[in-house]
Parts: sequence; C-alpha cells; structure tokens
Amino acid sequence: MIENRTFDEITVGETASMTRTLSQKDIQLFALVSGDVNPAHLDADFAEGDFFRRIIAHGMWGGGLISAVLGTELPGPGTIYLGQSLRFKRPVGIGDIITASVTVTEKRPDKHILLLDCRCENQAGETVITGQAEVMAPTTKISRQRVALPEIRLSDHGAYHRLIETASNAFVPTAIAHPCTAAALLAAVEAAEAGLIEPILVGPETRIRNAAEEAGKDISAFRIVPTAHSHDSAAKAVELVRSGEAALLMKGSLHTDELMAAVVSRSSGLRTERRISHAYIMDVSGHPEPLIITDAAINIAPTLIEKADIIRNAIDLAHVIGLAEPRVAILSAVETVNPAMPTTLDAAALCKMADRGQITGALLDGPLAFDNAISEAAAREKGIVSSVAGKAQILVVPDLEAGNMLAKQLTFLGGADAAGVVLGARVPIILTSRADSLRTRLASCAVATLLARAATNAAPGLPQGSAA
Repeated sequence: MIENRTFDEITVGETASMTRTLSQKDIQLFALVSGDVNPAHLDADFAEGDFFRRIIAHGMWGGGLISAVLGTELPGPGTIYLGQSLRFKRPVGIGDIITASVTVTEKRPDKHILLLDCRCENQAGETVITGQAEVMAPTTKISRQRVALPEIRLSDHGAYHRLIETASNAFVPTAIAHPCTAAALLAAVEAAEAGLIEPILVGPETRIRNAAEEAGKDISAFRIVPTAHSHDSAAKAVELVRSGEAALLMKGSLHTDELMAAVVSRSSGLRTERRISHAYIMDVSGHPEPLIITDAAINIAPTLIEKADIIRNAIDLAHVIGLAEPRVAILSAVETVNPAMPTTLDAAALCKMADRGQITGALLDGPLAFDNAISEAAAREKGIVSSVAGKAQILVVPDLEAGNMLAKQLTFLGGADAAGVVLGARVPIILTSRADSLRTRLASCAVATLLARAATNAAPGLPQGSAA
C-alpha cells in the first residue's frame, strides 16, 4: 500500500528515504530506457582506462531514486514535480548501496509548494549526490495498492559475444556451396568480415556476382569456383573439402538435400563411420548455461543405433566448447519407462549403453521430460534423483519434429541465440537459413570454426545395422 502526506500534514524538517543496491542489470535497464550507451557505463574494458577505473552508474539513476522517494514516500502519490537541481559528488559503482533521502526545508502555502533538500549516500556514509527539489504537494489523502511491476529478463548475448571473440581471427578456408542469393552471399561475407572464415564461393559466377551487387558487398578478394548449376556446386564444394583446399563446408542458396546428398555420396562424399547429425547450441535468456539440442534438422526418426551416434556427435561438440563431462538428457514425454512409448525404451537402452562403455565422455540419463531435464525444481517435485535431471546440458530429442519445434520455440518465443552445425562428417558443415538472424549465422560459423580448430575426428561407433 502507498499512502501520501498532504500539504497540511507535512512539517518542515520531515524526512523520508529509500535504499537500493546498484546492479549491472540496473545499469543496462537505464541505458535501454534512456538510450544513453556511454561506454563508461557499459564497457568494462573502456571503463578500466577511464577516469574512475570501473563501470559507474548513470548520474540520473541516482536522481531517479530521489524521484522515487518524492513520488512514493514524501509527499507521495499526487505529487507534482516542478524542478530539481543535482550535484554529483562521487561515482556510484556496481554493488554500491545507495540511500536516497529528502528533507522538507520550506513550505509555501499559497500554491502548496514544498522545497526539499535531497541527498544520496553510499554504504560508507559518503555523499554521492546533493540537490534541491521543488514540488507541489497533494491536498487530499490518497491511498493506493502498490502496482506490481512486470518481470523483465535481459539478454546481453554474453555467450554469443564470447563465442565470436574466441573464434575470431581464424579465417578458416570454407567452401560456400551455391551462394547465389543476396542472403546467402551476405552470410558468407559477414562471417569473413568477422574474421571467422575465408570464403571460397562455389557456384555460377554471374549469379554470384549479381547476388553480391544486390547485397552491396565487395567480393573481389574472394576466390570463385565456377559451376553449371546447384548440383554441380554441391559436388565441387565437397571436392574442395576432400582435397584439403577447404576445412569447412557451408550451405548457400541450394536445397539442404542437394548439399547433403553430395556430402553422403559413397563415391566422393564426406562420410565417416558416424551417422551425420545436426546440433543447435542455444543461449536462452534466464537459463544459466547454453543448451545443445540434437537432432533438429537431419535425422527424421532416428533408430536406437542412430541416436547413439547423435549423442556421440553432441558429446564431441560439448567437449570442444569446454564441457568436459556434459550432462545428457534423453527426452520423451514422460520420465518413466513405458513399453507403449518406444522413445522411453530407447532412452533406457542408451543409458545402459553408456553404462557399458559404448557411449563415453558424458553423463546420460533418460527418459526425462523436458521440464525435469532443465529444471531442478521440477525434478525434485517428481522425486527424480539424478546427476543429470534439472541440470542437463545436452537435450536429445526423440525425432526431428520435436527438436525442430523446441529449437524454434526457444528462438522465436524465448529470444534465444542459436548456432547450428552438422556433425559426424569429415568436416563441420554450416547450414544457414534465410530466416536466421545475423547472430545465428555468425554464431554457427564460429562454432564450426572451433570444431575445425579442434580437428575432432569421429571416434569408432557401431556400424549402421549392427546389434547393440
């Protein structure tokens, strides 16, 4: 409940205060609302070399605390702000505990005006802001329920920026298969400008140059390998990889099926003993660490043996991005084995394969429902005792439809940053889509670059069709 003090009730010398602790989120929200992106408030590297040697709050953040006291405490609701002077004495940094106080110094009955001395002090008792406010005080009593504020989640794309920084300056030679639209050409050029890849443009030269002109990009520095059509582009891009001229393969504007047919061709493709699969790395706002979701793009209804390879591929990826022993949840609709639901039987079998050393390098558990795979509270509620439940880092979906829907829900409804890569071939393969954001395209290239650097080789797996 918020109640005001009317002009007649207020006495000279009366004081009210409010205390807040400054967080990084406070600074980010203030910058978002005000548009003030001064690097002194947001860029740690810049701030280290600046006058105060640390990130500091916007001065008006403290001024806002004074406004909050006036509007909610003294005089409170119904107050009309007429003027405010401020003098900034000391900087306010992240973690500082600031108490804003106002003290009535003068009353002017003719227009119900109050003058108030304003002050903000930190946890050491040091004055950081002083000033004077002039307000018109309410003359009638007001009592209102305190308004519940919306919950705000900030996504600073921190994981994305760290990924790009880690992979930058690699300039990995990359065969771009058929970049014959502005969007496809732009994805390759932007990755090159970010220092991630060195594009080799494979496709009909006239169409590539027309796409570059439409995209407004200069491709004079890039090698072009002419082809007759999209199937030829796929075959020649794969051949560049096989010959060692390229260390990555990237999809342009041809159909995924065309490219993957060339990749898996027994005569000239890039097959290994592993089943080829796709994985998304997703940085979801509010979730403590990235999630790997597999398979959401290649295997429509994988068998038990194919799921084993999908998991092995995802484990390799997890190791490359720094997860020494990733926690793998094998998803189904329920967390108990049910013979009427084959996905639960597959999950149980895959966990037993891990127990017997057929899948290594990670902790596996399943079947698990999505909620108790990523939420410790949900896992506790269901009574699940597991080193994986509630803390999963790799989510193995039962089929492509489930994976595709999950990944797109997290992207378009959850605001997640995503990076996608095809695993299990001789080299990582970057599959980009026209609907992908710039962040997704660059992040996918960055992940593939890290995999190329690590030179991850497919470990021996069960041949397709063999017994588990």
